[in-house]
Amino acid sequence: MVVKTITIVEEAYNALAREKLPGESFSDTIKRVTKKNNDIGEFFGCISYDDAKSIEKSIKEQRDFDRKRELRGLK
Repeated sequence: MVVKTITIVEEAYNALAREKLPGESFSDTIKRVTKKNNDIGEFFGCISYDDAKSIEKSIKEQRDFDRKRELRGLK
């Protein structure tokens, strides 16, 4: 395994140390907090069905409004 040494300011070190879980190395912490999670499933259930429908309706209304403005040349 290749090992790299980096220099960080104390404030950054302290911030990283606060994120570190028990038994976790700093490398593990960095990998965990910088991991890009594109799994939309993790958001399932975070809002109610009714709220989702309301948001969907608002988005549709805004898009319709924007289209009408564009057709009138009012960007």
